Amino acid sequence: MRKRTKAREYVLQMLYQVDITGCKWQEVLENFCANSDHADLTGELKDFSGQLLEGVLGNLPQIDGKISQYAANWQLERMAFVDRNIMRLGCFELLFRADIPPKVAINEAVELAKKYSGLESGKFVNAILDQIKIEKEK
Repeated sequence: MRKRTKAREYVLQMLYQVDITGCKWQEVLENFCANSDHADLTGELKDFSGQLLEGVLGNLPQIDGKISQYAANWQLERMAFVDRNIMRLGCFELLFRADIPPKVAINEAVELAKKYSGLESGKFVNAILDQIKIEKEK
């Protein structure tokens, strides 16, 4: 698995933890790195993961507003925790990371949804993030 793909997978898990526990992202990142199951989360992988985690949580009101704008008939707080955090990560990459092509951000989010969520989640995530991408490109 590519390093950035692995980092996104780890960030999804950390976003989920922050969402559930309300802990600070720095604490979650350090605890996550200290876990022996994540011994590979060092160097470049840790740096990229930290950038994504801090970026998502530092821009959460704007990200959640954008997701809510396109999630017709869905309240953000009623979405599945996993789906919500996958979209947050994808939306952050679309809006704030010029170094990540939109196609990559969406594809990575859809793959996370397919792996960690329900059968229809990939389509749901793709539809929301695609609308955000289209608006940004206008």
